[in-house]
This record gives sequence, C-alpha cells and structure tokens, in this order.
Amino acid sequence: MDTYQAVKERLERLLYEKRFSVYKLSLESSVSPSTIKNILYGKSKNPGIVTLKMLCDGLGLTLAEFFDTEEFRTLDSEQ
Repeated sequence: MDTYQAVKERLERLLYEKRFSVYKLSLESSVSPSTIKNILYGKSKNPGIVTLKMLCDGLGLTLAEFFDTEEFRTLDSEQ
C-alpha cells in the first residue's frame, strides 16, 4: 500500500465511523467538498499537510491520531 492509498482509506474509515458525509466534513473542517472528493476519488494524490490538519480538526482528532494506525506504521518507503 502506498501513502496516498493509506490516507484515502483512513479518511473513508473515519467518515464512516463518525457518520460524516463529505458535506458535513466540509462544514466542520472548512475544506471544500470538491477537495475532499478529489482525495477520496483519486484526483488529488498528494493532499497537503495543511489540508490534512484542517480535515483532522473537523473530525476532532490530531494529526498524530490520524496517522497512528498499522497501515501508516508499515508503509513501504516511497520511491
């Protein structure tokens, strides 16, 4: 799994767990729905750290909590 795939899957899982729609996350995070959809549907394969921080704020967690999963701990080195 690459970093982009791990970010995408983590975001999808958090949306499901928190019962957030893309629209609700947009309202909570001040990130546009199109930006969120671009991350989820693969048009944006390199979301910036500021965007991820804003999404985390909207989801009520820290960046450390976002990245503290087995998927991120076991990522292959990017080439």
